Amino acid sequence: QVQLAESGGGSVQSGGSLRLSCAASGFSYSSYCMGWFRQAPGKGREGVAGIDSGGSRRYADSVKGRFTISHDNAKKTLYLQMNSLKPEDTAMYYCAASDGGSWYALDSGGGPHPASFGYWGQGTQVTVSS
Repeated sequence: QVQLAESGGGSVQSGGSLRLSCAASGFSYSSYCMGWFRQAPGKGREGVAGIDSGGSRRYADSVKGRFTISHDNAKKTLYLQMNSLKPEDTAMYYCAASDGGSWYALDSGGGPHPASFGYWGQGTQVTVSS
């Protein structure tokens, strides 16, 4: 079965960097669409970044120029490099996969819509202090 395991979260000061990883197993990774999402307390889940099966990338407006999504198909691992972190980036970050090849909608922030993804990891917490 599809399994996604995030790691790399932690606490950093504003302006710092973190790299999240998502180890995937149980499916044909290269044919899936992958994404990173986040959810802050009291808020809905929002799309942060996505990479489709063709390699096209999509970012939420709030993270463009600061975050980079990438993956290593051989290792079946998805990454999210987060630079210039801000307190408003504080959230639980989730890795997700879709067998649809690409997302079919965008959310209000410009990132891939969570409804496009059917498989989810447990999440990793990112906390940015000012």
